[in-house]
Amino acid sequence: MVVIQEVKTRKQKKQFLNFGLNLYKDNPYFIPPLYGNEKKLFGNNHDYCDQAESVFYLAYRDGKVVGRISGILQKASNEKWKQQRVRFTRFDCIDDQEVANALFDAVEQWAKEKGMKEIVGPLGYSDMEREGLLIEGFDQLNTFEEQYNYEYYQKLIENYGFQKDVDWLECRITAPNDEYLEKVKRVSQKSMERFGLHFGEAKNTKDFLKKYANDFFHIIDETYAHIYGSVPFTEKMKKSIMKDFGLVINLNYVAVILDKNEKPICFGLAFPGFGKALQKSGGRLTLCTLFKVLHAIKKPDSIDLALIGVLPEYRMKGVSHALFAKMAERLKYSTAKYAETNLMLDYNYNIINQWKNFNPVQHKKRRAYVKEIQ
Repeated sequence: MVVIQEVKTRKQKKQFLNFGLNLYKDNPYFIPPLYGNEKKLFGNNHDYCDQAESVFYLAYRDGKVVGRISGILQKASNEKWKQQRVRFTRFDCIDDQEVANALFDAVEQWAKEKGMKEIVGPLGYSDMEREGLLIEGFDQLNTFEEQYNYEYYQKLIENYGFQKDVDWLECRITAPNDEYLEKVKRVSQKSMERFGLHFGEAKNTKDFLKKYANDFFHIIDETYAHIYGSVPFTEKMKKSIMKDFGLVINLNYVAVILDKNEKPICFGLAFPGFGKALQKSGGRLTLCTLFKVLHAIKKPDSIDLALIGVLPEYRMKGVSHALFAKMAERLKYSTAKYAETNLMLDYNYNIINQWKNFNPVQHKKRRAYVKEIQ
């Protein structure tokens, strides 16, 4: 018999945090989230508390935890997209349909009580969190930004009645050949000169954030306004994101383009791939783990592409090509052997086509599901 309990006590919170880590222990492809950040979600002052409600459930059988799930009522998202949805996230489960059904039943009942009409997921509080169920690429190392899951999750979710909402693709890319790179640099330079643009500079990470952080969020909001699942930033979110960025940014993999008034109009942000450094500690930043992370940031084996943003008035004007050329050049002379695009909506042909000269290999695919509440 499966028993579902809402997470309330300190012991239950610990069980919730540790279940996923234990389920994927020694899995070579799983990259854990930062344990400290996950722990904060149980507090009353977490990053999304002013725009979302949360609930956490554990599934027990014979007194042993066999699954977990969280439900999110993302009010800002529902208001923006004119929807009545509850998101499910942090779904982890043994390969047992009874357990999965009980977990989804709990979230669906909670959603009913909130007056919602649909459940969608896996989605986090915003599109800055891990999202989508891995449905292809189970033998590929995950990036820190995205979540790994076992292949049987798809069966458990679809058997409950969920259907596809959207798919994302992920590609592994390498620097393009010199001929292409030089061509793009020549063309993009003309666009830069035509519009009076130039690349911004910074002495260090602190200087970079001080100069460009506020505009950075404005550009993201403008660029991703119509992207699936996006929500506007709050001041609390901005502060937290900047704190995290300050720890992992390597200026070799960041580029920002400024107008003649020194205002950012375009940026590209990538992170050194430091996920492997977190595997043994389960995402806990022990002293040993911190040294590994810092080494990976300085001399990465791979690069995780995070965000690319362009203000609407500069789109389709060749400006983004300058950014891609700059980042490709840095990748070429990096210790990294390749870069990961992370998530691209499969119908976002503009961004997908941007990588066609970067020797792309589509090696992962993710899906968000939706189900009408009965």
